[in-house]
Amino acid sequence: MRTMNKRTFLKLVSSAAASRFVAPLLGWGLGDRLKNWAGNLDYSTDRLFAADSVEQARDFVAKQQKLKVLGTRHCFNRIADSADQFLSLKALDKVISVDSEARAVTIEAGITYGQLCPFLDKKGFALHNLASLPDISVAGACTTATHGSGDKNGNLSTAVSALEFINASGDVMRLSREQNGETFRGAVIGLGALGVITKLSLDIQPRFMMGQYVYENLPLSEVKEHFDSIMSAAYSVSLFTDWQKHRVNELWLKCRIDEKGFDAPTEFFGAKQATQNLHPIAELSAENCTPQLGVPGPWYERLPHFKIGFTPSAGRELQAEYFVSRSNAVEAILAIERLRDLVGPHLMISEIRSIAADSLWMSTCYQEPRVTIHFTLKPDWPAVQQLLPVIERELAPFDPRPHWGKLFTMSPQKLRSRYKKMPEFVKLCSQYDPNGKFRNEFLNRYVFGIND
Repeated sequence: MRTMNKRTFLKLVSSAAASRFVAPLLGWGLGDRLKNWAGNLDYSTDRLFAADSVEQARDFVAKQQKLKVLGTRHCFNRIADSADQFLSLKALDKVISVDSEARAVTIEAGITYGQLCPFLDKKGFALHNLASLPDISVAGACTTATHGSGDKNGNLSTAVSALEFINASGDVMRLSREQNGETFRGAVIGLGALGVITKLSLDIQPRFMMGQYVYENLPLSEVKEHFDSIMSAAYSVSLFTDWQKHRVNELWLKCRIDEKGFDAPTEFFGAKQATQNLHPIAELSAENCTPQLGVPGPWYERLPHFKIGFTPSAGRELQAEYFVSRSNAVEAILAIERLRDLVGPHLMISEIRSIAADSLWMSTCYQEPRVTIHFTLKPDWPAVQQLLPVIERELAPFDPRPHWGKLFTMSPQKLRSRYKKMPEFVKLCSQYDPNGKFRNEFLNRYVFGIND
């Protein structure tokens, strides 16, 4: 495996990381080869139709043999790729309604969290959870089970109370938690296989304020002995580690100010409270990160690690992530720590988070709380392609589930076996898309069992 000194590599990306990253992340690449935001994937077609209305999208869908929706392009694998035709709903980015009594917001599918959250906050409301970066589409995050963090926080999809989507015939389907039970629970994390999402309704709650504290050099022995206490110490908790020196580099605690609990001691399980803002990758500037040091701020400016419109992580990178049962978390962490000499040369940083159980069929946390081990890796796919099977073998005793939108080398048969409701999901997809209009090579292989 080819390697590059971490410090040398970070010098190459640090200037880009210090600048705003809105154009590559939210632009559509018109006139250029379409790529994902990290630049590791060239999409298989540059044919892109941008719909300005649901009716226009319906007409387009009805006329196509095959298509996929192109969102904010934050997937690192080909789950959203198309060899035929892309449909953009970027123009459909409005808040349709806020129902204060029902505690729900209804939105168009093209809206991002970066657009929605400030609007909700001004109305006096908040979402329960957010991902590490806000510049991703709500629909795309929910349909791939993107998760955020927190012992008591379900992934972003668990906020969905209703959805509308265009099926293969061009008809608009409506499903809700209240009226459609299991069918709804199967459709929320649809992986783009049921149709084109046009509208979502999300649970909301009264807005809240947060403070964010960072601690440095948490001994791995403390993680081993006190994992549950550490991960439950705040509303949202992240452990950042390079797997070196038997310690966690940084511990991020995101605390709700309206909840009594964390009192921000100067030392926490042997880790020292930081006295300046830090980036998860220590060599990079913290200016792109959300404020720390306990400075109070609204929920949407503390739950993500990165500010709206700024470079998430290092920008040019590869990502892989594996979900293991909460009951196996410590053993899984120690298993990866044993690979530190193999992982280290290719790693920028790892993050460990916890997510509550849910009832959504294709969720990585279906019926069981999970802990994720995330890898931000240098953009060297040949080396990463050799490393991931090693990681997956080490985690195999814990039946890991890879993030749907990130890199993995697990066999399709093994992945399908990790989802109890996979057969029912395949049937549900066939109900709304009998001829596979919304399928692609990734879905055929990993979901439908074609060309294993």
